[in-house]
Amino acid sequence: MTNDIVPVPANDSLKTIGWISYFMHLIVAVGAVLPGAQASIALLLIALVIDLVKRDEAVGTWQESHFSWRIRSVLWAGLLYVVTSPLWLLLFLPGWIAWALISLWFLYRIIKGMVRMNAGQPMETTSVV
Repeated sequence: MTNDIVPVPANDSLKTIGWISYFMHLIVAVGAVLPGAQASIALLLIALVIDLVKRDEAVGTWQESHFSWRIRSVLWAGLLYVVTSPLWLLLFLPGWIAWALISLWFLYRIIKGMVRMNAGQPMETTSVV
């Protein structure tokens, strides 16, 4: 079975949902990178739930890859934050460095997804993470 994208009629509501989700992720990502600008984890969880609920509607469209991209981004970032959280107990600096790198990686993924969605392109399926 192949994973080809099947052309289906445009669904503007999925694109709108995608933009809303990307902007919610972007707010959290920027807040994670800028000191003192922490956004609520609730905003990220709301965006994640939206993506999980609406992902089935995007099956077979180019937008499907964006839903998967955002979900994987949140899950990987969350896992990396949990794994590196003991560094905060050792010393402040190692924990801060680890979380800053994770936050920058998350911001990069959100911006990359937004750029490709704006161009009407799916995310690459060859990306491991």
